[in-house]
Amino acid sequence: MLDLSRLRALYAVSVHGSVSAAATALGYTPSAVSQAISKLERETRTTLLERRGRGVALTDAAEHLAATARDVLGLVERAETELEERRGQPAGQLHIGAFPSAARGLLPPVLAALARAHPGVDARLSEIEPHVSVDLVAQGVLDLAVAFEWDTEPLPAPDGLERAPAGEDTCDLLVPAGHPLAARDRLSPADLAHERWIHQPPGSVCHDWLVRTLRTAGSEPLLAHQAAENHTQVALVAAGLGIALMPRLGGGPLPDGVVAVPLEPVPVRKLFAYWRRDAARRPAIVETVRLLRAHRPSSR
Repeated sequence: MLDLSRLRALYAVSVHGSVSAAATALGYTPSAVSQAISKLERETRTTLLERRGRGVALTDAAEHLAATARDVLGLVERAETELEERRGQPAGQLHIGAFPSAARGLLPPVLAALARAHPGVDARLSEIEPHVSVDLVAQGVLDLAVAFEWDTEPLPAPDGLERAPAGEDTCDLLVPAGHPLAARDRLSPADLAHERWIHQPPGSVCHDWLVRTLRTAGSEPLLAHQAAENHTQVALVAAGLGIALMPRLGGGPLPDGVVAVPLEPVPVRKLFAYWRRDAARRPAIVETVRLLRAHRPSSR
């Protein structure tokens, strides 16, 4: 009989594309994932991973086995959900993905409250971009995702998912204290032409929103400095190297030399919790969504 944990490791590699990424998603070490797949190869007497450059790729046999593993893991999840529902108490592992601002500004009190009230729940959090985390929920890698969409652009979600509102997050424009824009009561996108921007990496939701908004206002953004971390962006603004759009969620107090100026229209990110429809009655998910909504931020 094939070992379920080893099938889960193989399926994670098929979804994430590498042993290290699969290990991060599962909360294991890369060595543990490699060992699990090696044991699975011995069990099946089949080569499952092949070296390609510095990485690995699944063989054809592994692709077929990973597809079967997806179905098996889905059946196991439904069985676990039914058992947990019969007990009426949240329990078991709960893999949660959240974008960085939510992981920093929203999830800590939620996970702390969950741990106090339901010690039988083993919640595990990973920082993941919204468009990725929602897909991982649909694929069965994550149980729950906290993602966002701009009010001007809905986040597409695969079939088979449900979602619930989890609050709103307002964004401000950060400018150096000595900048001419710092004295303004509010600004519009048209006021920002020719400014040097400190921005998220291309492909991120925030970066795409910024570029699209400025182009709609008739200007091509001057993307000067790229930084994924909000704190790095704030430091670059404080040094007078440009301006940045910054969400309030998880932001913390601004340092001296940085001023937040409201934008009009106000950029608002709508937060949602996503889960698979088949797991909608699972007590651990029901309770976590309830806590997310209880702690949800509001647009100010």
